[in-house]
Amino acid sequence: MSHVPRIPRGGEPAPAADRHQGPGAGDPPPPGRPPREAVFTMPGSVTAMLGLLVVIHIVRGTLSIPFDNWVLMEFAFIPARYVEGRAGLPGGTAADIWTFFTYALLHGSWIHLVTNAVWLVAFGSAVARRFGPLRFWIFSAMAAASGAALHLALHFGEPIPVVGASAAIAGQMAAAARFVFDVGGPAGMRRSAGDAAYRRPARSLLAIFANRSAVIFVAIWFGVNLMVGIGGFMSGGVAVAWEAHIGGFLFGLLAFRLFDPVPTLRR
Repeated sequence: MSHVPRIPRGGEPAPAADRHQGPGAGDPPPPGRPPREAVFTMPGSVTAMLGLLVVIHIVRGTLSIPFDNWVLMEFAFIPARYVEGRAGLPGGTAADIWTFFTYALLHGSWIHLVTNAVWLVAFGSAVARRFGPLRFWIFSAMAAASGAALHLALHFGEPIPVVGASAAIAGQMAAAARFVFDVGGPAGMRRSAGDAAYRRPARSLLAIFANRSAVIFVAIWFGVNLMVGIGGFMSGGVAVAWEAHIGGFLFGLLAFRLFDPVPTLRR
């Protein structure tokens, strides 16, 4: 589902020696030729988020099994925490709140983390470039919380810990679907140059269903997650709930306008 943006061609390709030089290296492009864009650039907020997830997973790998189990009980999202008696879980009332967010920082295995990292880089980068760092982090946290809330509603009282940034990243994917496939967008026809591709006015929620690429993307996303739900999915022995993915995705679709700094496209 990832997409590498096309680079506008503004003339003959540069000599091979020039193609690998960064900005400021060598002579400037000839007049009339638009500067060449990097095929992919990762915003600092995405780099920081990815680095945080990796560091946490590395540190957990150094912990003893009892200590790591305590980390899971303290910071994973566990629906049993909200029943009377709390099933002996640590953290008290404060953990009732913070686990809606902290579960997204934990992963069940390296495969689980790498899979989420791929989608974070592919779709989170577009959203971060549009929203800016602060909005991006708050948006991602709220998508994670929305995913946990839907999982809680459907699995109230269950003792299985839920971990992973999948709900947050699902929210990022849904937000990206609101603008990347439009004409001039980073994955649309006639892609605009530079950051302009990420700053074009987005369509309304209903209007995106007139965009075939956006509709196909949303349909495939829901189809894959429903298949995951029907077949079941475990990661490193810790359940990763597909319902949380859907909760995060729905938040991304519905709450996009609340975070988007670019005026809405009126049609």
